[in-house]
Amino acid sequence: MTRKPLYAATLMVAAGASFALVNTALQAATMLHGAASPAVTFWQYLIALGFYIPWINRHRLAVLRTRQAGLHVLRVGLAALGVQLWVWGLAHVPIWQAIALIMLSPFFVTSGAGLLLGEQVTPQRWGAVLLGILGGAIILEPWSDRFQLTALLPIAAAAFWAAASVVTKYLTREDGPETVTIYLLILLTPINFALAAGTGFSLPQSALWFVVGAGLLTALAQHVLVRAYSLADAAFLQPFDHLKLPLNVALGFVAFGFAPTGSMWLGTAVILGASLFLLNRESRAARPA
Repeated sequence: MTRKPLYAATLMVAAGASFALVNTALQAATMLHGAASPAVTFWQYLIALGFYIPWINRHRLAVLRTRQAGLHVLRVGLAALGVQLWVWGLAHVPIWQAIALIMLSPFFVTSGAGLLLGEQVTPQRWGAVLLGILGGAIILEPWSDRFQLTALLPIAAAAFWAAASVVTKYLTREDGPETVTIYLLILLTPINFALAAGTGFSLPQSALWFVVGAGLLTALAQHVLVRAYSLADAAFLQPFDHLKLPLNVALGFVAFGFAPTGSMWLGTAVILGASLFLLNRESRAARPA
């Protein structure tokens, strides 16, 4: 019982690390190698689905059995809009600017978890989310004159992904992580196909391996994320989602030389402090009397 919050938080951090690698690969494919965003998204998720084909074949229809088909469709629609806006944003702005606005997503998820899922959103949980946003602002300084208008694209992605996260948490009450993940990948394929049809499906050869890597990491990240939601409240997990910020910033600097001008270490310390504080409080509360 006492280890459950730690395990769920670890999975959330692992998902964030995987998504950070995905973002780096996507930005390399689109910004550096000129691949069209819709085509990249289509192949990314088709490759992720291909990773699950052996699993689907082994378990036949059992993994696809669900009584929540409508909610799966809703989740996928929300996620598809978020993905398109996110990849579009990555094609135009440095990743640290995009992440500045995506930091609003945990705030939206925490609100939805309390209002729609009936989760208990304690002052400690709200405090950790708000401190995470503060830490991100310290790192990124989105108010500076270097902030580009095109970076506003990720704020819409944040809203759609937050809604998708709330639906994901609800789905895990009945469906397992494999079912939730596979439905996402299956239902996204025709949506991404339609969106990519207008620009074509071809990729520059130099971008191919970046897209393949992004697809495989997407399968891993989605599975780990759903597993985390199946083990803990969505409101509890959100502060740990903030940890993807320093990971994205670090990878963006190593791969592209993008670096925010804010105080990186102070902001990271605030984010880590908020997450560790909440984990400590939740672990204490989970201990039997």
